[in-house]
Amino acid sequence: MAGTAYCTVADILALGYQLTAQQQQSASSIINMASAKLRLQARKYGKDIDAMIADTVSGEDFQLAVKNVVINATVRALNTVSDDTPALSSGSETNGSYSIQMTYLNAGQSLYFLRNELKDLGIMRQTYGALDLYNSGE
Repeated sequence: MAGTAYCTVADILALGYQLTAQQQQSASSIINMASAKLRLQARKYGKDIDAMIADTVSGEDFQLAVKNVVINATVRALNTVSDDTPALSSGSETNGSYSIQMTYLNAGQSLYFLRNELKDLGIMRQTYGALDLYNSGE
């Protein structure tokens, strides 16, 4: 299963997303890249997604969760390359001596996964720890 895509363009269309023929072609490539990137991201944290999908107890549910993450990342990437104005994550305007500052969501048009998506898959875990600055524990 290694090297395979975790979803298809048909999966994206089944969720109600409307894609042009050109977007469908792009989505196919982005899905392959997103699947490979997710696999590599998981390996950085010592996880094997394909083995987790192959698990007989929770594999089917995990496969659906992985599919959802890849679809979301693909749709985010497709939205950034569309002709529409990209979504703003923050913006500010000033009136006197007019000034404007805008920060666009995914301005680099890169493929990415949200931290909560990786946490939901069990790839990235929240770490707890403390640092004793004064070395009081002799």
